[in-house]
Amino acid sequence: MGILSRFKDIMSANINALLDKAEDPEKMIDQYLRNIESDLGKVKAETAAVMAEETRCKRKLDECNAEINKYQTYAEKAVVAGNDDDARQFLAKKSQLETERASLQQSYEVASANAAKMRQMHDKLTKDIADLNARKDAIKAKVAAAKTQEKMNKLAGSVSSSKGTMSAFDRMEAKADSMLDKANAMAELNSSAEEADISNLAAKYDSASSTAASPAVDDELAALKAKMGL
Repeated sequence: MGILSRFKDIMSANINALLDKAEDPEKMIDQYLRNIESDLGKVKAETAAVMAEETRCKRKLDECNAEINKYQTYAEKAVVAGNDDDARQFLAKKSQLETERASLQQSYEVASANAAKMRQMHDKLTKDIADLNARKDAIKAKVAAAKTQEKMNKLAGSVSSSKGTMSAFDRMEAKADSMLDKANAMAELNSSAEEADISNLAAKYDSASSTAASPAVDDELAALKAKMGL
């Protein structure tokens, strides 16, 4: 029964412990399912063979018991018929069959025990597979959520690290605003000075025009000069 030693760890396998040790539960559960399904195929084949052996041993034992009962009946009939020699032969055959039955009984008990062990392994593997398949989607969903959270954490870290860059851009923008304000102020001052010069020049000619446009003053000045003999 090499199959029993090859699969002895199956009976003590702890799915939760295996998953707890896994670095990547998603890959681990897929791999474990593949392994256990492969084991189940082997166990099924071996279980069928062991059960067939159990059935064969049981059939041989039943046939032997039937033969023993048959020769017991023949011996009884021979005794009733007064044929003791015939009865002795039937009883001798019965004794031979009883010795054979002891061996067949032992073989059947071994085969029956092996079949029970194989059915136990088969049932455990089937249950493990059903349990894993039932939990697989939930486990994978949790893994996907964890991976998404990890990506979000990394993005959040990147955004935090970009604050320094944004601060530098803010300083450059403030400097550009200051330069623009100074340039606008200078332009405003230059424009004011130019306007003042133009205004002063215009005022000069306005005064000249005002003086030339007073003939009465000129006449009075000429009379004063004549009086003084100038």
